[in-house]
Amino acid sequence: MLNQLLNTLILLPLATALVCYAIRITIVRQFFVLATGIILTVCSLMLMSYVPVTSAIRVFSGVDVNLIVQIADFVLLGAIILIAIQHKNLIIATLCAAQMAILGYFEFYMMGPDHVAKATLFCDNLSLILVLIISIVGSIICIYAIPYMKNHENHLKVDKSKQPRFFMLLFVFLGAMNGLVLANDLLHLYFFFEVTTLCSFLLIGHDGDEVSVKNSITALWMNSLGGLALLAGIVAIYNIDHTLDIQKIISLGGVGPGILIPVGLLCLAGFVKAAQFPFQKWLLGAMVAPTPTSALLHSSTMVKAGVYIVIRFSPLYQDTLLSTGIALCGAFTFLAGAALAMGQSNGKKVLAYSTISNLGLIIACAGINTESAITAAILLIIFHAVSKALLFLCVGSIEQHIGSRDIEDMRGLYGEMPKTSIIITLGILTMILPPFGMLLGKWMAIESASGNLFIILLLALGSAITVVYWARWAGILMGSSFDGNSKPEKLSLMAFMPLAVLLIAAILLSFTAPLIYSSFIIPDMSGTEPFSVLNGIFANQSGSFVLYPLSVISMIVFLFAILRSRSVSKKTKVVAPYMSGIQAEKAGTYIGPMDKIVSAIQSNYYLNAFVGENRLTGFVNAAAGILIVLMIGGAF
Repeated sequence: MLNQLLNTLILLPLATALVCYAIRITIVRQFFVLATGIILTVCSLMLMSYVPVTSAIRVFSGVDVNLIVQIADFVLLGAIILIAIQHKNLIIATLCAAQMAILGYFEFYMMGPDHVAKATLFCDNLSLILVLIISIVGSIICIYAIPYMKNHENHLKVDKSKQPRFFMLLFVFLGAMNGLVLANDLLHLYFFFEVTTLCSFLLIGHDGDEVSVKNSITALWMNSLGGLALLAGIVAIYNIDHTLDIQKIISLGGVGPGILIPVGLLCLAGFVKAAQFPFQKWLLGAMVAPTPTSALLHSSTMVKAGVYIVIRFSPLYQDTLLSTGIALCGAFTFLAGAALAMGQSNGKKVLAYSTISNLGLIIACAGINTESAITAAILLIIFHAVSKALLFLCVGSIEQHIGSRDIEDMRGLYGEMPKTSIIITLGILTMILPPFGMLLGKWMAIESASGNLFIILLLALGSAITVVYWARWAGILMGSSFDGNSKPEKLSLMAFMPLAVLLIAAILLSFTAPLIYSSFIIPDMSGTEPFSVLNGIFANQSGSFVLYPLSVISMIVFLFAILRSRSVSKKTKVVAPYMSGIQAEKAGTYIGPMDKIVSAIQSNYYLNAFVGENRLTGFVNAAAGILIVLMIGGAF
């Protein structure tokens, strides 16, 4: 039964991908998307009763999976080289050719006959949490994509639907991500890493316009750089420990300073995948893709692969200069991403920079590398995945309805989209308010950094700025009229249910944070006194959880705010701003220079002169590059 569960989580999405591409009947594709989502959800939940566990990928009896992966590696790299030639991109071709040369030398000349991991799959609580996120949140995104892609293609007026290819790529992505977080063989990890790289390229360039193709190429070359760093680290680790078994490598620990160099390369690959500065451009470019792609890359799949790698190998660099360097890089990205998010009015860009920032916080926790810091990192992974997926899907629905993703255009959204307006507002609140999990995770992260003044300052400043851009967006949405004059929102069941399910999940997960903490995190912290070492923000002096009193208070305050807003809205008359006597006859306009009629515009101040992209990006990238060089230098 166990082997069937593990293999289903990896192979079922791949089988569904083939069905989605081969069978062009819409109703059949929708059935398989729904059925696969349900099966993946059930299998991932069933896996909870088995961890920790080791197993092997089984395709057919007598088939050597390692040989399949070996062949697939070269096919995959060859395909990427062909793409590079097609787009005349020397950087991608060079990076992939280098990988192919290193891989060929490694597999045919360096590796011994017993190089492979005895158990090709391994699932502990960390892997289980990632599997749950990928399988459940990823499936919800795929289901949301059914109505979204129909509207998307209607808007673009495409002659021939690309949905079969699109859904194929979504499910290949899910299968590859499950394979990546369950892999116990470094070469399998590398293979799935490269599959996600190719899928992200194809998904970002899905629409085929010039901007999409340009951004997909950027994603491909940056992630190919990450793939080269990952492969180089794998070869170097094998040269030291003579095994590709991840758990065996971790159990051996750091044998002298030499092990830190390849581990630093693995972390560098994780940085690229997690779009840490200065590698953020590929993830920002992914915003041009259809919203399900953005949600999948930012919440449950692609970027989580990066932080997973950094956390998975954290025991190897604990209490080293490399660990401190990782913490500094992550903390700097957290602050810089938050600052750049504050300068954006584009909803998707706010979400993108917020994602980069939060991933930086997770990586900072991995670098701090104490029990409480790792706890904070895992909690942040869980809550970020759900809340960020919800926000991306909401922005996608809003954009299709009002034709804009600018948060300034979302004023009065309640009148147009009352259901979505309330859901996205609550989604934003889950990012910043107690008792929701993101705040708890950030609080614990800052608490765990108390031993390093510089890092704690970066985290505290980043957290403060985070409140600014989320509160600003929530303020615009909550500034809508709640007088009952809203239009009925036409939202299909398959478009509405994913939003409702993710919102309920974000709330329930926050309320069950103590259970997640005690059931999934403490068991992995063997050899410690968890309730004394990891009490953090979850326990008071009596040892009991303070989460539920916070929950009751928050619910009372929120209900009071809604009732008060409704009461005030019914008595409030909306009038145009007074223009000091120069207003024109038409409301909201005034007589400007040369007696021309000018529309009065009111908006938030975005501090572009201080934190605009053009102002900060160059400096941030340079500083982040220096920090990464220092981080790698700390490994020597």
